[in-house]
Amino acid sequence: MKHIFSGAVLALLSATHLTGIAQSCSKASPAHTVALLELYTSEGCDSCPPADRFVSALYKTGGLDADRVVPISLHVDYWDYIGWKDMFAKPLFTQRQHWLAELAGSRSVYTPELFVAGRELRNWYGGTAVAAAVKRINDTPAQADIKITLDKTTDNKLRVNLASKSAQAGKLYFALVENALVSNVKAGENRGVTLQHDYVAREWGEPISLARGASENFSRQISLPVDAATRSLALTAFVQTDKGEVLQALSLPVCKPL
Repeated sequence: MKHIFSGAVLALLSATHLTGIAQSCSKASPAHTVALLELYTSEGCDSCPPADRFVSALYKTGGLDADRVVPISLHVDYWDYIGWKDMFAKPLFTQRQHWLAELAGSRSVYTPELFVAGRELRNWYGGTAVAAAVKRINDTPAQADIKITLDKTTDNKLRVNLASKSAQAGKLYFALVENALVSNVKAGENRGVTLQHDYVAREWGEPISLARGASENFSRQISLPVDAATRSLALTAFVQTDKGEVLQALSLPVCKPL
C-alpha cells in the first residue's frame, strides 16, 4: 500500500544526560546545495518497511553522506485507522505531504512516497535514481545560508539561535530527528513485525519566514523526546520556497559534551 552565499554553521550542544551547560560544537554547510530527501511512511503500511530500510542505509550505499544528502522520515497518520496507531505520526506531516503533492499537480498521496528537494521521485528503488537526483542538486551552488547554534539544554529542551540568509523569499524549517528507533507492531498490516527506523522527525519547529536577501536571526526552543539517547539525535534545517524549491539543507548530530 501504498515543504550564492557563504557556508553555514550548525552549532549544537549537549550534556551527558541532556541537562546542564557545555561548550558548543558546529558544522558549516558547503558551497554546493545539499539535497533534502523526505520519506513519507507509516507503521500501518506493509509496503513501507523496505523504504524505511532504504533510507536507513542511504549513507552506507552509493557513496552518499550528510554533505550530499540529508534524509528525514515523516510518519503520516492516515493509516492509523486500520488498527495500529503510529506513535511517530503527526497530522502536520500528512498536511505537508498533501502540500508537496498539490505543488506537483497531484490530488492524491500514498506511502511510501519519496521526495528529493521537494520533488517526487517515483523510481527510487535500487538507489540509482536517488544518486542521480542528489548529484544534480549537488552540482548547483547553494542559494541560502543556515546557521544554528545551541547554547544550552534545560528542562529537556534545546535552546537554539537560528540565522539564515536566502537568495529567494521562503521559509526556514527545522526539526529534531532520531535514529535507532524500534517498534514491535501488534496490529494492522505489519502485525507481529519488528520495525526499525532512522532519521525520524520527532519535533517539527514552526517555519520561519525569510525575506529575499535579508539576514534574519531568531531564537527558539525545541523539545527532546523522553528517554532519547544523545547519540541518536540530530538537528536538521532547510530553506524552502513557497513553490517547494529547497535552497539548502543541513544536519548535524547532537554533540557530546566537549
